[in-house]
Amino acid sequence: MSHLMKQFATKLNFSPKRLLLVGISCLFFAIASPVYAATSPSDVPDISQDAANWVVDQGDVISRVNEGRLNRTLQEISEETGADVKFVVVRRLNYGETIDSFADQLFDQWYSTPEQKADKVLLVLNTISNNATLRVGDNLQDLLSEEIAQSVIQDTIGVPLREDNKYNEAFLNASDRLAAVLAGEPDPGPPEVQENIQVKSTYKKAEETDTQNAAIWVIGLLIVATIIPMATYFAYVLFTN
Repeated sequence: MSHLMKQFATKLNFSPKRLLLVGISCLFFAIASPVYAATSPSDVPDISQDAANWVVDQGDVISRVNEGRLNRTLQEISEETGADVKFVVVRRLNYGETIDSFADQLFDQWYSTPEQKADKVLLVLNTISNNATLRVGDNLQDLLSEEIAQSVIQDTIGVPLREDNKYNEAFLNASDRLAAVLAGEPDPGPPEVQENIQVKSTYKKAEETDTQNAAIWVIGLLIVATIIPMATYFAYVLFTN
């Protein structure tokens, strides 16, 4: 086997040491790139004119069932009030980018004129920091005031995320509250914060499943990151003997 590896390295004009460095570099980029990849506004699929899709979840934090519920609610808002509400979830922003600067760029990218923005609402959330923000068109600001918009971000979305990263609950509550406000109904306000009561459950929440799956992936990557360099090193030792 070591003889075949030496022949392979020779044909590629790689010294064993260089082959070792290439192997480690490939492993590093394969593991690190998906984890640390940042998102810019141009990376977000353009659903600004899409009447069937109202949610972009690049953070993979909303279940399929609840994404369907959100799409139905946001479509009903559009049909009943004329206000188009889009939800965007991203993982990581570019260095130096804030959730507000990102939302401003995306809002301008999707709706380039004040007339196009007039009846639009854009909610953006970054899952790394759990920061969120709302952009509201001019025609809707009497209904969706700055005070209500801040409460939607800080309370309706913020409280479930601070409690236990309850993304599904946060977005469903936000869509229901926005539906009421944009229909001209009294603002129902954020859901009441319930006292924590320990109840044994026979099922796992979507957030718990996502966390466990993420932990398994991280452990697996750490094992791979440990074993492959060691195997490459021993192969290098064999090559040089």
